Amino acid sequence: MRRVHNGLLALTAALSLAMAGVACDNTSRGVQRDTAEATDRGSDATAAARAEARDEAADARRTAGDSGRAIGAAGETMDVKTALMTDDLVDASDINVDTFHETKTVVLKGTVTSAAQKTAAEKIAQKEAEGYKIDNQLTVRAR
Repeated sequence: MRRVHNGLLALTAALSLAMAGVACDNTSRGVQRDTAEATDRGSDATAAARAEARDEAADARRTAGDSGRAIGAAGETMDVKTALMTDDLVDASDINVDTFHETKTVVLKGTVTSAAQKTAAEKIAQKEAEGYKIDNQLTVRAR
């Protein structure tokens, strides 16, 4: 009886070790699978973050470009207005100059006292704002 008992104990111990080995093997494979899945999720998140960063950088470049063009247009406005004010033939006291960088257009609005002043103002704007279209909306009003 003692032999049977010892034999059963040995068999139970062997089965326990075998089951523990299988459990460890299953646990090991599970950990490997979990690690692989986590790595894949991390790679996906990294790729998404990189794509978002590229989009943000492109937006920043566009904004910087727009800002640069707007600053350039403001410079054109100042150049044209200064040239009009310093010209001896044109009374620029009632001339408004607006520059639109989106359409590369300089708009002259307001009044002058003669058709010659209107023409001179347009020529000055063309000279000062090279590459810009001049929209001369000046009206002639006698004093």
